[in-house]
Amino acid sequence: MSLHTTRRAPENPIITPAMIQSSTPDLQVIGVFNPGVIRHDGGVLLLLRVAEAPPASADAIAAPVYDVDSGRIEIREFARDSDGVDTSDPRIVVVGGRTWLTSISHLRIARSKDGIQFEIEPAPALSPATPYETFGIEDPRITFLDSTYWINYTAVSPFGIATALASTTDFRTFERHGIIFPPPNRDVTIFPEKIGGRCAALHRPMPEGIGQQAIWVASSPDMVRWGEHRFVAGARDSGWDSSKIGGGAVPFRVRTASHDGWLAIYHGVTGSPPAYSLGALLLDARDPARVIARSRAPILEPEAEYEREGFFGGVVFTCGLLAEEDRVRIYYGAADGVTAVADLSLDEILTGLSEP
Repeated sequence: MSLHTTRRAPENPIITPAMIQSSTPDLQVIGVFNPGVIRHDGGVLLLLRVAEAPPASADAIAAPVYDVDSGRIEIREFARDSDGVDTSDPRIVVVGGRTWLTSISHLRIARSKDGIQFEIEPAPALSPATPYETFGIEDPRITFLDSTYWINYTAVSPFGIATALASTTDFRTFERHGIIFPPPNRDVTIFPEKIGGRCAALHRPMPEGIGQQAIWVASSPDMVRWGEHRFVAGARDSGWDSSKIGGGAVPFRVRTASHDGWLAIYHGVTGSPPAYSLGALLLDARDPARVIARSRAPILEPEAEYEREGFFGGVVFTCGLLAEEDRVRIYYGAADGVTAVADLSLDEILTGLSEP
């Protein structure tokens, strides 16, 4: 059980698939989750991941794919009872060793004055558009830096899982900057200040065979070219983050009498079936590769019914938060299906840290 006082909004889940208009009549919304968040125009703006899929069929499983040449989403169907078809994970279908996604995601804007009741735009803000996004774009994070809102997101395709970058100044028009971390890499969070005169980002390479999925840091002179990669933190031997870890929300600066550094809310995974929880890393203010302290216990874990049960149960996963005075308001995806929000105490988060 979490040792932290967590105030889940009574309205949770605050956004559900039933509230979302599908982008095309051929698809239905099955999930709206993992939003990036920023304050904008005097209110709260969410950039939601909206997952869509063809209507379910008892005999076949479908994989929606964006076709670059036609600019349309095509549906591939596979018979469920065919040899070599694996549907054990609802998020994917494996056919003859090749993996397809059972849904395709785009990014949608939602706006609110109070941070709880949101008006959701009827059309996507960003949709798959390149050969590196044909399986969808997912899990956006928003960083405001140098008068620009930088949006990094996961780009999925047969080439693998990569991280792409877009930018905007008004959330009406967007400029794409392409892939900034090639496959396999995801869970990128870009710092909202330059460190040592350079942009900085946490990222999560996904090695196979040798190595582990862990959080690294990189730097850039221009947001596009990233280098100086260094290891930050990996999974621990036991506990709530013993299987793997990865980035969560955009880090924010903490300056108190006892702490000065970057607080990064991250996700940790353990168990079988896996449970996704959230914790915190306190990173050195001038050298974010150095971990000063780390959560002993989760600050948020799947306990509510909408977190434990759903499309992929046992998951709380964040891409964005608002840190204001002592309150840390975390927006998160629950069970890969809905969006929820919880308020935590910054003081309690910091008190729950210990040496790494």
